[in-house]
This record gives sequence, structure tokens and C-alpha cells, in this order.
Amino acid sequence: MSTERTEISPHQPAAKRTGVGRSKAITAVVTLAIAIVVSALVAVFTVWYADKTQECYQPDSFQQYKQCVRQQFAGN
Repeated sequence: MSTERTEISPHQPAAKRTGVGRSKAITAVVTLAIAIVVSALVAVFTVWYADKTQECYQPDSFQQYKQCVRQQFAGN
């Protein structure tokens, strides 16, 4: 009599990702990519806005700041 253990399926991987698990992983990767792109766009916009309105950073009031920003974007 043999006391060897026989494996049921030696060619099957030990851990196999299910369809639900795969779709969750893909969703996570896509969400991460979108978050990175949005963060980069916000950073670029912030730098552009700061450069465009740099002359307006020392007003005496918020009203003057708003007026200065309007003038900067109007091209005056």
C-alpha cells in the first residue's frame, strides 16, 4: 500500500482571482489613475492661476483683490 498523497490538480495555480475580484482590482487601478490625473491638473491650474494673479497678492481688502483678479483676466 502506498501512503503517498496525490494532488487533485497539480497544474492549477494555488490562488486564482475570481471575476469579481478582478473587476474590483481593475476599478481600483482606474480610480487611482483618474485621481493622479486630477491631482496633476489641479496642481497645474494652481500654478497657472498664481502666476496670472501674482500682482494681486497684497491688496488692502478682498474687494480690491477681486477687482485686481478681474483686471488680470480681462487683460488690463
